[in-house]
Amino acid sequence: MEKFLEGQTIYLRYFQKEDTQKILKALSYPEIRKLTGLQKFLTPQKIEKAYEAFALDDSRVDLVIALKETNEVIGDLALNEIDNLNRNANVRIALHDPKYFGKGYGTEALRLVLEFGFRTLNLYRIGLNVYSFNARAKKSYEKLGFKQEGIIRSELFYDGEFHDNIIMGVLRDEFLKAADEK
Repeated sequence: MEKFLEGQTIYLRYFQKEDTQKILKALSYPEIRKLTGLQKFLTPQKIEKAYEAFALDDSRVDLVIALKETNEVIGDLALNEIDNLNRNANVRIALHDPKYFGKGYGTEALRLVLEFGFRTLNLYRIGLNVYSFNARAKKSYEKLGFKQEGIIRSELFYDGEFHDNIIMGVLRDEFLKAADEK
């Protein structure tokens, strides 16, 4: 398996057809569905078609997160909405099982993709969205230099409750400064 970006404990590689079942299994966890805001029913065919379309889209890079020690796929992320003219993009990330939470895998994966975005693609700003109930993710993003830029109030209706969508962003210099301080 060809590694796209490599960290200390994880690496990122392109999605492969056999990853479909891992993503489908991840979406069977109620906590994963809530954290991602997913309310639709997805089939293996829908996931495969989505990733086939992603592979043809020059404005995105979709990757899976794998443990270096075992090659086990533990999550996925995307640098998407890449706008080379305005030098900005968006990022999204999901770990596939709550047992991987709180171990630094998500932060490491995001750090790798931010390095790629700022140093290789020469982006200036990378943004993301996080739901208000996901304090753990927000803390991870802040470690990488992200700052809250706004709130879309009550955007997600999940389990009978409305939740805010927090808009966060990091500028190249902020990320590089946060990376240097580590």
